[in-house]
Amino acid sequence: MKINVKGPIVPSSNSWIYKWLGIEATSPQDVNKILDDLDGEDVEVEINSGGGSVFAGSEIYTALKSYKGNVTVKIVGIAASAASVIAMAGNKVMMSPTGQMMIHNSSVSVTGDYRQMDNTSKFLKNVNKTIANAYKIKTGIKEEELLSLMDNETWMTPEMAKENKFIDEIMFEKEFDAVASFDNSAMIPQQVIDKLKEVLAEQKSKEQKTEIEDNSKNLEVTNKLKELDLILKLR
Repeated sequence: MKINVKGPIVPSSNSWIYKWLGIEATSPQDVNKILDDLDGEDVEVEINSGGGSVFAGSEIYTALKSYKGNVTVKIVGIAASAASVIAMAGNKVMMSPTGQMMIHNSSVSVTGDYRQMDNTSKFLKNVNKTIANAYKIKTGIKEEELLSLMDNETWMTPEMAKENKFIDEIMFEKEFDAVASFDNSAMIPQQVIDKLKEVLAEQKSKEQKTEIEDNSKNLEVTNKLKELDLILKLR
């Protein structure tokens, strides 16, 4: 079964507006409805989203993480912000070679005096830490490093995401390997080459030893002939 996480991540209470306007969006209700109809069968989550509501994203992440079946995530375009959190729910996370992932701090628009701003700042810092939890569970990277990456609004290519363990595999990577070694039927196995080198080295060593022995014998015969010639001359 495939679940599409496309367009903005929105609260379930607002999803009807997007549907009414014909705008593609994803809400927790959309995902939960599909999961509720399944009985533990494998699920494939296809993501192409720039993010949206952090709490809607958290709800979708939790639903997928709690699902008793196997969840494979495929990032086919972009998984940014809240969508990157959802991606962390997969038992296996894959990314298209043309895909991107972005992680950053949460943000909100507020009005009020300095006290409201201070409270909002504390609130956002706490939200950032809860977001980092999803990344930490998947990657094993320490919270301090993750928060630093989020502070810098980090964009990751598939290679960078795989290196940092945000994903497990780059899609089609094995196909590239297969093409590179497709016509290898005529190749000699490496173990055969190594054995052949070993045998040739032994043979060469024996030949060199035999040559040395032969030279030694020839020298000995030559010396004896010289001695004999000298004796004959003395007579």
